Amino acid sequence: MLSLLEPFAEYVQRKALFRPTPLPADHRFSFDGAAFEEFFLHTSDGARLHLLRFPTPWPQSRGVVLYFHGNRDNLQRWGFLHRDFTARGYDFIAPDYRGYGKSTGRPSERTLYEDAHRVYDWVRQRYPAVQIELYGRSLGSAAACYLAAHVRAHRLFLETPFDNLPGLLAAHLGREHLPMRLLFLLPNDRHLRQSRLPVLIFHGTRDRIVPLSSAERLRSCLKAGDELVVIPGGNHHNLRTFDLYQQTLSRWLGHPAVYPQEKAH
Repeated sequence: MLSLLEPFAEYVQRKALFRPTPLPADHRFSFDGAAFEEFFLHTSDGARLHLLRFPTPWPQSRGVVLYFHGNRDNLQRWGFLHRDFTARGYDFIAPDYRGYGKSTGRPSERTLYEDAHRVYDWVRQRYPAVQIELYGRSLGSAAACYLAAHVRAHRLFLETPFDNLPGLLAAHLGREHLPMRLLFLLPNDRHLRQSRLPVLIFHGTRDRIVPLSSAERLRSCLKAGDELVVIPGGNHHNLRTFDLYQQTLSRWLGHPAVYPQEKAH
């Protein structure tokens, strides 16, 4: 009977985990006049990955932020976040997962990791590893943590991450043992333990999507010098609006934000 139910269980879990909004191939992005480039990468199994690159307006780039977004919509929603990094002198590169935006194919845990590595290899051809900052938000924390365990980079930034999917669901249910078998695991905790990169984690006390207790379980995976910054009153969507987030990001990236309407000194 379990084998008969597994396809339905996979369908339900996949629908909960991946919430893409596709875009037509001729969709024209707009980000308040910000300069950007579009690229397409092809995978070995025939999928096409779409990504955006936002160059910093600074005279010289200080590196690149490879950004993996959350589980909803597409890059039209997430692209504006480049401002927090291009304003600090970093280029910003963000891919859409399979089935999201202009990317084709069907997302899964396996393709999430494989495609993240494919995008990293493309970035690595253009930037040295010491200039690559990995950044994962929510679902994107799984891709970023996986890369942190398997590739060379400078640092790892996580926003509203979870320890693993069983732990996340247990946090919502308020119980240790789950009433179902999960077909997706996304073990951020295991990948963090395998990584030697410096790690900065942001989380809010009012996050109803990824409860703080799930992120707190990542503390045991952190090394000396790593940080878990808990933002009082922060929820799953608004951490960047808090001074604590911006100040900590400036401290780690080495410069406060200087937006285009301002002048860098």
